[in-house]
Parts: sequence; C-alpha cells; structure tokens
Amino acid sequence: MNALTNRSFLLNDFFRDLAPAFYVRPLHGDPLRSAAQIKVDVKENKDAYTVHAEIPGVPKEDIHVSLDGNMVTLEAEVKQQDSTGDNDTVLRSERYFGAVSRSFQLPQDIDQTQAKAKFDNGVLMLTLPKKLAANVAQKLHIE
Repeated sequence: MNALTNRSFLLNDFFRDLAPAFYVRPLHGDPLRSAAQIKVDVKENKDAYTVHAEIPGVPKEDIHVSLDGNMVTLEAEVKQQDSTGDNDTVLRSERYFGAVSRSFQLPQDIDQTQAKAKFDNGVLMLTLPKKLAANVAQKLHIE
C-alpha cells in the first residue's frame, strides 16, 4: 500500500510541474491548522500541571481555554487575510477563517480558581494547580 501512496505523490509532482497553473498554492502558504497541529507539552509536579501549547499567528483575544474537572479544552479562531496597498493591482486574494480546538484529560481535577494562563510569542502557557481532595481521610463517629 505504501508503494501506491508513493507513486501518487510522484504523479502529483509530475502534473504540478506539467501544469503549474492548476496547482496554485496560497500566497501566504499557511493552510488552516488542524487540532493535531496545536503542539502541546504537559508537565507535572506535586502541586500543579504546566501546559505549553504552540498556537502561532493567532492573537490572544482569539484563544479560549475551558476547564471542567480534569478536562482541558483549547480553542482558537484562525483568521488570515492577505492585504494589498492602494497602488497594488490585486491578482489573487485569499482569506482563511476557521476554528481549531483540542481537548485532553489530566489525571487529577484542576483547581479552577487558581489556574493561570499567559500567552507570549505564539506559546500559550497554562499553570493548572491540582485540586486538593476534599476529605482525604475521615473517621466516622459511631453512634
């Protein structure tokens, strides 16, 4: 099956070279991100989880983080536009709009009141403190 896949890529390259006008790529070259393209690193220490998520090219106003128990959801609205100046002739104009999201579970519930988020240089950094167990060990009074 891999041989067929490789051959189809070779044929695509052949036809792209033969008739490049039919295979015009976006001018800015970045297609919409998929959920798998939000790269996430999760680290744990005794008190909290630390999450680093790469979401380049998206302003922080278009990024949303939801916490529900031990579930973390990252959502981003992707808006890409090509712009031209007043003296430019538009040969091609492209716009991309869409949304991408990614959810994952952590081993323990998160204390939502203490959670913090920071966005810098395309990297979202979350500090998610672990929720302390309400009643770790409780003795019952026998009547």
